[in-house]
Amino acid sequence: MKETDGNSLGPGLDDLPDDPPDLGRADLRIMQSNAGYISPDHARIEPIRTALSGPAGGVVGARVLARASGFANVVSFDMGGTSTDVSLIEGGIRRTHESRIGDFPIRLPIIDIHSVGAGGGSIAYTDRGGSLRVGPRSAGADPGPACYGRGDLPTVTDADLCLGRLDPEYFLGGRMRIHPDRSRAAIARLARGIGKTAVETALGIVAIANANMEKAIRVISVERGIDPRDFALFSFGGAGGMHAVEMAAHLGMPLVIVPRNSGVLSAFGLLVSDPVKDYTRSLMRTDDQIGVSRLEAEFLALEKKSRADLAREGLTVSEVVLERSLDCRYLGQSYEIEVPFRKARTLEGACLESFHRRHKRLYSYRHDRRPVEIVNLRVKAVAITPKIPLRRGSRAASLDPRAIVRRQKILTGRGARDGAVFDRSKLGPGNALAGPALVIGPESTTFVPPGYGTVVDGYHNLIIRKAGRR
Repeated sequence: MKETDGNSLGPGLDDLPDDPPDLGRADLRIMQSNAGYISPDHARIEPIRTALSGPAGGVVGARVLARASGFANVVSFDMGGTSTDVSLIEGGIRRTHESRIGDFPIRLPIIDIHSVGAGGGSIAYTDRGGSLRVGPRSAGADPGPACYGRGDLPTVTDADLCLGRLDPEYFLGGRMRIHPDRSRAAIARLARGIGKTAVETALGIVAIANANMEKAIRVISVERGIDPRDFALFSFGGAGGMHAVEMAAHLGMPLVIVPRNSGVLSAFGLLVSDPVKDYTRSLMRTDDQIGVSRLEAEFLALEKKSRADLAREGLTVSEVVLERSLDCRYLGQSYEIEVPFRKARTLEGACLESFHRRHKRLYSYRHDRRPVEIVNLRVKAVAITPKIPLRRGSRAASLDPRAIVRRQKILTGRGARDGAVFDRSKLGPGNALAGPALVIGPESTTFVPPGYGTVVDGYHNLIIRKAGRR
């Protein structure tokens, strides 16, 4: 897989200019899947480190904006045209060392991202038993949803359009014409096959797509002993805002955050990331065979190498943050748990107690008297670099009358409601909106259902809660 990646990535990097036109002096960065970036030369040597780098950028961007707005614990929810990527951010970004892309296992540090085949282009159809299904097959960008005018496959986007949750006059900021009549025809054909109305079928398509994505969030939370009700849902991607609030309600999550320019958050994530290098050394020693002093020496050797590698790439950094961790397991187990290595006089304080606690949280038991095997020693080196500043906007005196573009019917499971359509570029910090409503931007739309309210915060994020909640 590495060789295949290298053959495809190398020529692409060669075609990129070192100094892009009109940008002055700009160093080329390549995003990795571990939440940091590397140089093009490093990417040529180890192209596999760029796998899932796009979704990784989104998680980084979500963490930065959520933290700035005062939210430490969020679930990042990235819904695009073909797939949805979710990741748990509990103070920091979670990483794993075992992942898969298709049939290929990847044993590298990578952001813990769970993906499902559900997106705006997911195709709705009936199975052999006559039941309505959605995805994972996608219409992609070409032919795309029926409303694109190039095909007749009913998709999630077509269902959203039929329910009035998209503004056909402002798709892609008004730069692309879409055809509501094509969506209605595609949904109506599907409806006749299952004996439902077009509206019932469109609502069913959205509900099934939401259920598929909610399941993905449960995989990274409930199935790991974590309650999603303790987290906010941070929604981005071109289609995320149309589904996030209803999903959060079903999961009991208290609020939804939708950032400005949510369709390009992954690119923002790259701009606010740092160079990151990961180092691993195999140990395979039980806790009675190794002590703190030996581990300290091993860590120091890896940290020395990390500093040398960062200096070799010519990075100008204000500081280097080094994170130490160990992959541990009970002797005889076939899976490991990564735990931090802390300064302490004993292994119990340095890592063992953390391992026992984390094992109990994940698997509901701990064996304090069972030998613990330390499989790998890890160092993560993060070179702290200057970032683009996040500027907090001043509170708007009132709602700009130009912010309300029009009013249109929005359909929910409780019938049709008259809702306002807001131009997001005209909204300012402190503005408050009540659902049902659409908030439209150049690359994404946010649907605020009835009974929910939205406040624009100082960073122009939409903070959406059930009406009356704080």
